[in-house]
Amino acid sequence: MDRKDFLRVAGLGVLAGCGRGPAPAAGGAGRAGLDPPLERIGVQLYTVRALMSEDVAGTLDTVAAIGYREVEFAGYFGHSPAEVRQWLDAAGLTSPAAHVGIPELTGAGLEATIETAHALGQRWIVLPSLPGDMQTADGYGRAAEILNTAGAAAAEADLRVGYHNHAFEFETVGEDGATGFDLLLRHLDPSLVDLEIDFHWSAVGGADSAALLREHPGRFPLCHVKDLSADGGMVDVGAGEIDWAELFALSGTAGLRHYFVEHDRPGDPLASIEASYRFLSAT
Repeated sequence: MDRKDFLRVAGLGVLAGCGRGPAPAAGGAGRAGLDPPLERIGVQLYTVRALMSEDVAGTLDTVAAIGYREVEFAGYFGHSPAEVRQWLDAAGLTSPAAHVGIPELTGAGLEATIETAHALGQRWIVLPSLPGDMQTADGYGRAAEILNTAGAAAAEADLRVGYHNHAFEFETVGEDGATGFDLLLRHLDPSLVDLEIDFHWSAVGGADSAALLREHPGRFPLCHVKDLSADGGMVDVGAGEIDWAELFALSGTAGLRHYFVEHDRPGDPLASIEASYRFLSAT
């Protein structure tokens, strides 16, 4: 059995092994599926990066077999946009967004990123984080300039630029008591740059995610859906403490359109994305 066939079988095995009940929570405690369930669920492919590094096509097939319909990329593992688009189409998947670094948002790198986004049918190109030396008041200002400039160029190509948060953005860095996230909200041009809220990392950083969605309407078309355990760890969606029904009830206010499941360090990547899918789809 080659790698692609193995991934297909493994994915279908996860589906069969989970039965038709709700996904099991951490520690064996069950939790009912989301009510109401999400109609269209995506996954950030960073979660299955080890599998992607060996077989992109097979991994996409397995993701689709679980039930996902959208994927957010975090690298293409040396494959051309044409190859990746062919595999997406074959799996019945679409890719609304991708994570790219600062070099891919500036100069010739941005030009190539825009070409790739068009080839894959993407709408957003998202900066996933900032290096440590930019996690200062001045650094956030520089980041905003980079994102605004990239956003202006992307807009001419009918694309959007975004920024994805971790926890460090909610630390105080400004002399006026502002957090990094405050500075981003202050300096990013909302007509050019969107925000992709990561609900796990926002909670770790001490932010009130629901309040952010209410206070900044229309700024969050994308989100990362990952759960938070009572001890602050990362767990599969539905196995933690986050009130997903409360957050998703604010989708209209926030402008949320795409929901990407993610787990940064899953023990079993396929089992993790399957458990999260089952909770969010209430199957």
